[in-house]
Amino acid sequence: MKTSQLIALSAAALAMLGAAGAHAEAYEGVHAITSAAARADVQAQAVATARSGNIYSDAAAEGVAVANSTRERSSVREEAVATAHDPLQSLDKRAFYRDQVPSAYKKPTVSFTRQAGL
Repeated sequence: MKTSQLIALSAAALAMLGAAGAHAEAYEGVHAITSAAARADVQAQAVATARSGNIYSDAAAEGVAVANSTRERSSVREEAVATAHDPLQSLDKRAFYRDQVPSAYKKPTVSFTRQAGL
């Protein structure tokens, strides 16, 4: 293409952009609020919506879930205390070769505390 043709095409493109800009919306100011509901009705709807929860949330945001258990409180507590005092309860088999805990760790006589030398 010749230089004169390029200039003519660019001038035509700029003219089209200018014409498109001339059709922009006019500013009409702030619109007045038009509502048929009374203030008390709107407030009641807002309270009901706030208390109903988030319908788009997942289960993590729903709050505390109630779980009914058939076990007694004392048996659950005894099991928790026994697990807390078990020196081997925190062993993870993935920390050992071929995902197997060595037999030395499985013996109940293993002590993980150091004795003071007398």
